[in-house]
Amino acid sequence: MSPTLQGHIDQSELAMLLKRKDETAMEYLYNNYSQALYGIILRIVTDEKVAEEVTQDAFIKIWDKIDAYDATKGRLFTWMLNLSRNLAIDKLRSKEIKRVQKTDELSNSVYDVERQNLIHQDIDGIGVKKFLDKLRDEERLIVELIYFKGYTQSEVSKEKDIPLGTVKTRLRMALINLRKELGVG
Repeated sequence: MSPTLQGHIDQSELAMLLKRKDETAMEYLYNNYSQALYGIILRIVTDEKVAEEVTQDAFIKIWDKIDAYDATKGRLFTWMLNLSRNLAIDKLRSKEIKRVQKTDELSNSVYDVERQNLIHQDIDGIGVKKFLDKLRDEERLIVELIYFKGYTQSEVSKEKDIPLGTVKTRLRMALINLRKELGVG
């Protein structure tokens, strides 16, 4: 390690060394900034392995693109942060991540089916079913889909071919009627 890289290095000096392709400057950069950049990337991608991969890509890009850094436009760290954040966002938008998310959604669907069966059993066990039976059919359908089967209002709208506003109105009316039946407010 060169003597100038021991201790604290000013960012402008560090940028100058990086532009000269000084490998010890890159080592210093990695040792002093990788955790900060990793933290920022992890907040965006939320997966530790993906964050590690994007962090590595960020340092490679910093090394390759350091000549594009202009100290008059901002600090070195800000430039690296923007570069890392953009890489993380690009990674999130990539086909690879979308494919993994779809696979995860399938896994969750299997879990949801198991959970739905469990919830269905619980509904009967706690006596809610008798209150649901007092709702109009269209209100009961909305409540069952949203609260007991995990659908969103938009999914109910799409699945049952009902306008979203109608789904919201029926849900609101169902909750008002349930409150009346339960003697709550």
